[in-house]
Amino acid sequence: MLSVFNGIFDTASATSSVEIGSFLACLGAALVTGLIIALFFVYKSKPSRGFLTTLALLPAIVCVVILMVNGNIGAGVAVAGAFSLVRFRSLPGSAKEIGAIFLAMAAGIVTGMGYIAYALLFVVIIGLAGVLFANSHLGEVKTQHCKKTLRITIPEDLDYSEVFDDLFDEYTAKHCLTNVKTTNMGSLFKLTYNLTLKDSSTEKEFIDKLRCRNGNLEISSSLQETKDGEL
Repeated sequence: MLSVFNGIFDTASATSSVEIGSFLACLGAALVTGLIIALFFVYKSKPSRGFLTTLALLPAIVCVVILMVNGNIGAGVAVAGAFSLVRFRSLPGSAKEIGAIFLAMAAGIVTGMGYIAYALLFVVIIGLAGVLFANSHLGEVKTQHCKKTLRITIPEDLDYSEVFDDLFDEYTAKHCLTNVKTTNMGSLFKLTYNLTLKDSSTEKEFIDKLRCRNGNLEISSSLQETKDGEL
């Protein structure tokens, strides 16, 4: 009965067939490593259910492919080319998602080569390192909460080019007028500034003084949106 698990192209000079016991052991270990990766990825993230399922199953899929390659160099090169297509996704994804995909693929390769203990140790170490970096402040911008997008509505008879300059000099480290828009049949202007506050605790005081200049018309303040790429 075990002969049904032999490949029809297996020969003594080419590759040897994989025993069913070894196959199940490697596949089970790959599923366990995939589950561990998915659990680590959930930490301080809100991934979709489909992405978590992919992370959990990807090591097992790669493991089976590596088991079937079984030392065939030509097949191994073809598999490497197929895996490179992972980067061509409809959505770019974050750096963390791309890293998790490559971690799952690496775990599947190691498991497929039969190094089950190494695969589990590898996933646990990388997962704990990811948790450590997530809890650290590495790469955080300390002044991010001071970067604001300010939108001010002013009447049409108010010259916006210099009317707020003294307040900006007093409360902001830098500022830039990024957009001017007319509204209400041209009777009002809506100004958009990107600025960095010197002290975030003075934001209310800053807005109160702006209200005195713009006739108590609408003013909104929000965190500045960054357009930097994920990677």
